[in-house]
Order: sequence, then C-alpha cells, then structure tokens
Amino acid sequence: MLERRSGEHWAGRLYMRKISSRVTRHLIDAPVSPNQLTWLMMLTGVLGGAALLIPGLTGAVLAALLIQAYLGLDCVDGELARWRKQTSTTGVYLDRVGHYLSEAALLTGAGLRAADLFKHGGGTNWMWAFLGTVAALGAILIKAETDLVDVARIRRGLTAVEDSASVPRASGVALARKLVASLKFHRLIGGVEASLVLLAAGIADFAHGDLFFTRLAVAVLAGIAVLQTVLHLVSIVMSSRLR
Repeated sequence: MLERRSGEHWAGRLYMRKISSRVTRHLIDAPVSPNQLTWLMMLTGVLGGAALLIPGLTGAVLAALLIQAYLGLDCVDGELARWRKQTSTTGVYLDRVGHYLSEAALLTGAGLRAADLFKHGGGTNWMWAFLGTVAALGAILIKAETDLVDVARIRRGLTAVEDSASVPRASGVALARKLVASLKFHRLIGGVEASLVLLAAGIADFAHGDLFFTRLAVAVLAGIAVLQTVLHLVSIVMSSRLR
C-alpha cells in the first residue's frame, strides 16, 4: 500500500493507481491472496536491487522496470485486500518489511554497481559499496524512526500518532521542517525515485563510458540518507508525536 501520513506516493496518484485498479479487477476471483502478492512485491523489489549488478545500461533499465513492478504490486495487494475485506495486521507488517528490504536492496545494489563488483572497469573500489550501504542503512533508519513512534506510544498505552502531532512544537524547528519538506530532496532515497536517479546515471555512464555518474549518484544518495536520518529524528523528538 502506498498510503503515507503525508499522502499517497506521487507515482501512485500520477499513473500507477490507474494501472493497478485494472489489474486488481482481474484478480478478485483469482486463487491468490493479498499477502501472497505482498511477498511477490518484496521479491520484485529485492530483484530490482540485484539487477543493478548487471553491468551497463541493461542493469539500470532492468532495475527501474522491476521497481515499477514493485510499485504496481504495492498498489494491487492493498486494493485486493480492501475489496475482499481481507485486510490484516500480517498484511500491514509484510508491507512494511517489503519496503524496508526493497529500498535497502536497491541502494546496496547501487553501491555494488558503483564499486564495479565484477571488475568490468578495471578493479573493485569498495568505498562505493560502503557508501551504498550507508544510503541503505539511512533509508531503513528513516522508516524505523517513523514506525517506532507508534511502537513507543502503544507500549505506553497510548493510541497511534495523529497526523497533526507531526508538526514540531518549536516554531523555528517547524519552519525548518517546512523548508526542508518543500525541497523534497529526501524523496530521492525512496525506491521509485532512487531507481530513476540510477537509471539517469546509467544512461549518462553509457554515453560517457565509465561509472562516474553512478558513483556521483551513490555519493549524493548516501549524503541525503545521512542528513535526512538526523533531521527526521530531530523532527520527531521535537514534535508532539512522543507525548
């Protein structure tokens, strides 16, 4: 499911819901469960990251296509569950795990691609693999920071957080949060956005003849992941979510 506290993913609104709703209609009576589709979504997302290990433009294109398929399945599993009234806690859990794994796999794959794992460009440079891992860890931590708010509240006997509580209490922090959110740079480490960045880098590398643009993309994504991890944590602590 693509629903977020801040609204549905832009790709879902722009085109994917139009496609997924048609697919869902054909699956209503099919012998497949929403959770099985979620497992397939998870596998597709992880394969998107693995595809980046394929050298050249082929790997970048295949990764982008697999992430689009992951996005479509992410829509279809929730639509089918709601239509059949089969929504479940297990489904929500698997959906979150799928997002964690898929985005981490994509960014890790990007780092290994930039490192030239199979030495197509002369030798493996593990620094890029490290940066890809940093980006992947950041993507996971950002999601964990959000999810752990509800864990902390529920363990204290409170209800899940309301959207209004996400606004920081301090006016200065609230203004800074609004400014950062308006730039939307944090979205680049999301699965769909990162796959498109890596596709653009792959096309540029194909024309340039090396891995310069993929490595630049990995460095930028790692920097954004680290910065956003810190900013997101501060935003949560300074808001009313934990009160």
